[in-house]
Amino acid sequence: MQIKNIMSEDLITIDKDQNLLDGLKLLRKNKISRLPVVNTNQNNEKELVGIVSERDIANKLGSSKVDKLSPSKLHISSVMVKDIISVDKTMSLVDVANIMLENGIGSAPVQDEDMMIGIVSKADFVSLCVGRPYERVTVGEVMSKNIISVSAEDRLIHARRVIIDNKIGRLLVTGDNGELVGIITSKDIIRALMDFKKYTPEKYQKTQIKNLYVEDIMSGNVSAVSSDDTIADVAGKMMETGFNGYPVVNDNNEVIGIITQTDLLALVAEIE
Repeated sequence: MQIKNIMSEDLITIDKDQNLLDGLKLLRKNKISRLPVVNTNQNNEKELVGIVSERDIANKLGSSKVDKLSPSKLHISSVMVKDIISVDKTMSLVDVANIMLENGIGSAPVQDEDMMIGIVSKADFVSLCVGRPYERVTVGEVMSKNIISVSAEDRLIHARRVIIDNKIGRLLVTGDNGELVGIITSKDIIRALMDFKKYTPEKYQKTQIKNLYVEDIMSGNVSAVSSDDTIADVAGKMMETGFNGYPVVNDNNEVIGIITQTDLLALVAEIE
């Protein structure tokens, strides 16, 4: 199957000269995590110049270089990733999946010659995992056992740094005995940092940001899955909820792994 068969043709883009608030509104309104960035050239044509994601925005907002600037004063061009990896519409699913995995990217613009005609993301591959072959694969066979987590008592700035350093979109929050107590995402960090900048006087921001803790921001009552669940079941849940991943817990609610869209992408590359 060619990538054009699963790509999204509903292109939602943002101009490089728009501000971060505009980008966040588009992401929230359309329930997506990244946007292609365009620029209008001299021929009044829109050309692709970058991609911006929630994680890029969370990185920028927490940077000391911009701690005195409002998100409305920051342009998308200052946050976007300029090195774009795009794919041709005729490429196979497996080839595109491997390109995304090898480069650690969550999406790729789809080109027809020099024109962007769509975008493909990990979420598009998830829809393939509800088929019969994936009913025979369990979460335990695919999940990542490398658990990256923080505690509820950790500072928000620490959680932000862990997300950036590990190039992930979410962090599990665990208790002293490894039990699952919550989850914190790039989206949560963005919302918290924006509120902080809005309501905290500038002269106090540098010191008071240390008073923001994970427990103040995280989401509790997190949905989790079992290692015995099938990949088809988890894929169905991801499509229904829009979640990018689920913690995997045992009978004692102890975290034993995590299953994400990246894991499903790798499985598609292997099975297809």
